[in-house]
Amino acid sequence: MARCYPQDPEFTEKTAAEQKVFEILRRTLPEDVLLFHSVQLRNQRAEHEIDLLVLWPQVGVAVIEVKGGRLTVEDGTWYQSDSKGKHKIQSPMAQVQSAAHALKSVLFPLMGTPITSRLADVVCFPYTDWPDHYSSVGVPRELIIDRAQLEDLSPLLRSAIEEQGGGLAGLSPEFAQRMVKHLTGDTGPIGESDEALGTSEALSNEDVQETLTSRQTILLSATRSLNRVSFIGGAGSGKTWMALEKARQLAKEGLRVGLFCYNKGLGHYLKAQVGLWRQNKPGHTGEFHEFARSVGVPDGSGQEYFDITMPQLLSELGPCLPQAQKFDAVIVDEAQDFAPGWWEALLACTKDPLNGMVYAFLDNRQDVYQRWSGENIGEGSPLVPIHVDDNLRNTKRIARTFKEIIGNNVKLRGGEGLPVRFVQCSTEDAVDVASDCVDRLIDEGWANNQIALLTTNRRHPIHLDHFENGTIDSEYWPAFHAREEEFYGHVLGFKGLERSVVILCVNGFKDMERATEQLYVGFSRARSLLVVVGDRELIAEASGANRQISLHGATAWNPTNTQFSS
Repeated sequence: MARCYPQDPEFTEKTAAEQKVFEILRRTLPEDVLLFHSVQLRNQRAEHEIDLLVLWPQVGVAVIEVKGGRLTVEDGTWYQSDSKGKHKIQSPMAQVQSAAHALKSVLFPLMGTPITSRLADVVCFPYTDWPDHYSSVGVPRELIIDRAQLEDLSPLLRSAIEEQGGGLAGLSPEFAQRMVKHLTGDTGPIGESDEALGTSEALSNEDVQETLTSRQTILLSATRSLNRVSFIGGAGSGKTWMALEKARQLAKEGLRVGLFCYNKGLGHYLKAQVGLWRQNKPGHTGEFHEFARSVGVPDGSGQEYFDITMPQLLSELGPCLPQAQKFDAVIVDEAQDFAPGWWEALLACTKDPLNGMVYAFLDNRQDVYQRWSGENIGEGSPLVPIHVDDNLRNTKRIARTFKEIIGNNVKLRGGEGLPVRFVQCSTEDAVDVASDCVDRLIDEGWANNQIALLTTNRRHPIHLDHFENGTIDSEYWPAFHAREEEFYGHVLGFKGLERSVVILCVNGFKDMERATEQLYVGFSRARSLLVVVGDRELIAEASGANRQISLHGATAWNPTNTQFSS
């Protein structure tokens, strides 16, 4: 007997046909099938009702429109004959198709994951004998179940889903359960376990984190009379938010502002955020090297060209730029990635290289490229160091894993949060195991667009495909910022970025001397849940001589089951 929602629906004289079909399905469907009656949908302004909805684990989904009376089609027009006579009706197939589209459209933003399982639009006429050899381009006979077929309703429904349903595969039981709370409006269990609290606590904590981060405007306001400042803060202190806000404030004053970074992913993020501003945008937003090309520095190849030659060429070209193209203020996010020569090149493109406005936002403990530790730049006025001590963007449980790096002066304000999870496996198996974690977390109820999987060595195969196909700029980073799906990246490309859930796949290190910094970056990218996958001994070695990265207190987790242990 199927599981029904509601368990005992209320039927009326007008819905007697639906009751007949519902009772047959309740009696004949397997016990793991979920059967819904009268699912109300609102897709923007349009309202829809699904008479019967079947979620069949391992098989798929069926949206069913039930029509009582006697049904006929004459010259393309549908008619229904009942006690009130014969009258025109909307095509039942058009109704059910519209309701099915609305179902997928409404559930996608709620679940963060599209319905990709097989889905069939079925019409059922419990009081009409339909021609066996009926043929229509819009209504396949296999999707019509008539009076004579009612006793075979369940197997026919399964055939309709498997043979006529559009989609990629069967419906996973976990995905079906995730759909239930949205279809019924059920709040579900509250306060029973960490897993049950996962997504709701994440949303609550992250709202608090946003509020705390916005208070950093106080720090920007307090330093507004300083022309040259280095804002020094650990991971999670809101430096990127502050860099954007500083750029917005200065641009609003009519100043020509350059907002720079080194990291490609961060550059895409900064552009996306600036793109939301209605007016007074910076003169340049994005990567340093991208700016050099935009003002005429020729492109080249090789690390030496980008690290040394290109900045030198920009330094020579900068003083010759028209005054209108020069900057009043330069803002650099993740400034520890900038080499001294890059600073010299940027200052050459300003109206006042010696005393003009410069604001650097940095964390010298994320200096994975070992280029600049925050000392003064060039021959001009020195940067005034301002320390940004609070960790706002991570939960306390996540921040404690790297507390030794950010120091005792930092206050953890992000909420207690969920336990960090650790999955023990060999380095060679880390990518496969981490990929399994993505599926398990989605089954738990996390939306796929909340999840990022980051590697420490070789790229994940999905990331590698984009890299080799040349779609990094056209598809890969735009998809990340559109927040449409889970993200696969590398820790070095994820600096300054974040996701609610981060799976850090420790699949080795190219340079063990920088391994601690890479772990620090990877651990600190998660806002609500951190999952670390890899070999504990390698992670201990990479955490530094003083164990600056710690998995103490992490929960052992096996993504193939639901058992946890401390």
